[in-house]
Amino acid sequence: MVAMSQTLSINATVIQQWLDQKLDAQAIQNNLSTLGWDDETIVSHLREFKRMKYAKRRTTGFVYLALGAFLGFISCVLTLINPIPALYNLILFGLTSLAILIICLGLYYVLE
Repeated sequence: MVAMSQTLSINATVIQQWLDQKLDAQAIQNNLSTLGWDDETIVSHLREFKRMKYAKRRTTGFVYLALGAFLGFISCVLTLINPIPALYNLILFGLTSLAILIICLGLYYVLE
C-alpha cells in the first residue's frame, strides 16, 4: 500500500502581502478559513508566514548587532587614540554606552 502525498504550493506573494499588512496569525487563519481553504493548506501557509516573519526579524537583529559592534569598535579606537582630549569622556562613556544599547536591541530582535 503506497501512501499518496499531496504537494502544497505556497503562494509567496500572498505571504509577503500579509507581512506588509502586518497581520497576525489569528487574523490570517480566520481569513483563510472564511475563504474555504482546507486545514492542511492553512497550516502550511501559516508555518511559512511565521518562518518569513522571523527571518525578517532576525535579519533586522543582525543589522543592529553589526551596527553596534562597529560603533563599539570606533569608540574603542577613538578612546585609545584620543584625538580630541576634550571629548575623551564623551567618547568613552557616551559612544560606548550607545554601542552597547544598539547591541542589546539587536540581541532582542535575534533572540526573541
